[in-house]
Amino acid sequence: MIAGADFVVWDGLVPANRHAGVFRRRMHNSLKRGRTVEGAAESVDILLRAGEEPLRTGSIDAVDRSSWFTIFLNSTATVVVACCGGRRPTTTESADTPESGAQARG
Repeated sequence: MIAGADFVVWDGLVPANRHAGVFRRRMHNSLKRGRTVEGAAESVDILLRAGEEPLRTGSIDAVDRSSWFTIFLNSTATVVVACCGGRRPTTTESADTPESGAQARG
C-alpha cells in the first residue's frame, strides 16, 4: 500500500464464521487447481475462532497487479484480524478454457 497499491474496504459487516466457510471453499478449489493461497488456512482458523464477530472485508492489489490480498478487519476497520492472498497466475491457461467463456482470438 505504501508503494501505491489499489485497495478497497467494503462497508458491510459480515460475521467472521460466515467468511470462514466461504474462504475454506475457495482454498479447497484453489488447491484443486494447483494454486496456493498464502495464509488461507490460518485465516480460516482465525475467522472460525472469531465466531459471530462482525468484520469488514477488504482487498489489496499490488501496483504491478502480480499479487492480491483479502483482508478481514474489525468492525471499525482499525485492526486487521486476518489476511490471505498470493501471486496471480502468470499463465493465461484458465482464460483460454471453454468453461471460462473466453473466445479464441484469431
